[in-house]
Amino acid sequence: MLKKKILVVDDEPSISTLIDFNLKLAGFEVMCVFDGEAVFDVIQQFRPDLIVLDVMLPKMDGYEVCRSLRRENNLVPIIMLTAIQDIANKITGLNHGADDYMTKPFSPQELISRIQAILRRVQALPSMKEETIYAIGRLNVHAEQREVILDGDTVELTPKEFELLLFLCRHRGKVLSRQQLLHGVWDYHFLGDTRIVDVHVSHLREKIEKNARSPQYIMTVRNVGYKLNEPVFKEELA
Repeated sequence: MLKKKILVVDDEPSISTLIDFNLKLAGFEVMCVFDGEAVFDVIQQFRPDLIVLDVMLPKMDGYEVCRSLRRENNLVPIIMLTAIQDIANKITGLNHGADDYMTKPFSPQELISRIQAILRRVQALPSMKEETIYAIGRLNVHAEQREVILDGDTVELTPKEFELLLFLCRHRGKVLSRQQLLHGVWDYHFLGDTRIVDVHVSHLREKIEKNARSPQYIMTVRNVGYKLNEPVFKEELA
């Protein structure tokens, strides 16, 4: 079986060496680069399965790297590393298309767990017994094709946004806590920062709701979490 490839982007030699050593010990193939521009020099040849990306980088910072990759429709999973504790900086990374973030200093074992969790989710295929199309209001979610159609038009989602929507579809009508979503979509078996859920829900609403501030599909249940609602449109009541 081919080893999964991880591209590590960090300009601190001690951090790169630590990550490189532990990832190789865990069975990954690893390439390390030390500035943002270098990502685009190696990505086509190395073809990573996941990128561990520092925020503060020479030449091009992590936010711009992430934004540029997503602009090119490159959906490789990204875990961002930040030495800044401020939640606003973490949310900025998620808004630019990162799948997850970790704050320095961090445990190499936790980083490996998060990498493995993301890769499991990316590789997971729907069960053969699973309903292949979820029809909710004017939204059709094709599980096997990983395709979302809204009012006849294709909706472009990131892999993590699709996984979140699919998980909500599988449990439509049920109230799901943020921790349940973190476990079900991010595959975390430990307590994590549930604000990552809120950011991805916000992104999803921007793409599937007519008015993200007054959602019809993804409803907030105060102090609990979210549920996927079956909307009823005015013309359908006439």
